[in-house]
Amino acid sequence: MEIRLDEKVSLITGSTRGIGKAIAEKLASAGSSVIITGTSGERAKAVAEEISKKYSVKTLGVEMNLLEEESINKAFEEIYSQFKGIDILVNNAGITRDKLFLRMNLQDWEEVLKVNLTGTFIVTQNAIKKMIKQRWGRVINISSVVGFTGNIGQANYSTTKAGLTGFTKSLAKELAPRNILVNAVAPGFIETDMTAVLSEDIKQKYKEQIPLGRFGSPEEVANVVLFLCSDLASYITGETIHVNGGMF
Repeated sequence: MEIRLDEKVSLITGSTRGIGKAIAEKLASAGSSVIITGTSGERAKAVAEEISKKYSVKTLGVEMNLLEEESINKAFEEIYSQFKGIDILVNNAGITRDKLFLRMNLQDWEEVLKVNLTGTFIVTQNAIKKMIKQRWGRVINISSVVGFTGNIGQANYSTTKAGLTGFTKSLAKELAPRNILVNAVAPGFIETDMTAVLSEDIKQKYKEQIPLGRFGSPEEVANVVLFLCSDLASYITGETIHVNGGMF
């Protein structure tokens, strides 16, 4: 069965590269209009134009800095001037400020929480209005394996990704009566800019922890998101799907 999302509008935060861009392309390939966001408006517009040409769907690229509520609200003003609403929200944007806990300062801690949790909160509140009225919607939060296993040097990041689990489960219960499904996807080690900077020795050590013996691809994460957006997942809500090659 081919998954189609024609006439749907999808917003993917942090979608100018990596997993976010792969998700945007996957949803566009299924016929969805897509909204690309990033801290660089120019980059977001360039990626949106690229996807529009490649998949012949309507796109929009907007600047959205999750550290600033004003930036988020301004982005939604532009979004709602172009689209009547959002059917699918993928909360992908996130940052890291990796340091050992004793060396981590308050700014390192608070910035990661502000983007990964508070920013997600503000975006989601803005996005679900039409979903509630039309009694259909999908919210997918991109978590991480480290939200379940923890990781040295990532007390802040791991805390936010664990927090997304509670956010997902609570929102799923609240929105289920409106036929809005809320799930999370927790990637493991994926071939992105973040893993590209690792030395070959470190990469090999991580791969030894993965039963499949390799890092995943952004498209493999995007495939799961597409499934959760479709009617094939119509009885799944409040769940976290792990995409980590068996490491957890």
